[in-house]
Amino acid sequence: MVSSTIPVRDLEELRAYVNRTFCDEYELKPGAFQMTERRLRRRNRPCGLYFCLHGPRAVKFTAIYETETHQVLFYDPSGERFLRCQLVDCEELQLG
Repeated sequence: MVSSTIPVRDLEELRAYVNRTFCDEYELKPGAFQMTERRLRRRNRPCGLYFCLHGPRAVKFTAIYETETHQVLFYDPSGERFLRCQLVDCEELQLG
């Protein structure tokens, strides 16, 4: 599993980064597939975001952003983690 550090300032940059990472890793055409997201809550407070890129042939690629650690964990279609990213410069990243 690869680890990296990425500067992300806001939610739009995070969305773009997650989408770009999946497209680069799996040689997908950027913007060709729908990506959905869900807010994750713990004790009724936001604790992260769940991203799902709906790829070709009903394949799903997922990522979890953890607000406490400011990490993004990427998973392949089989559920195996293939990348962990530490976000930096993410003070404006608010989930609400």
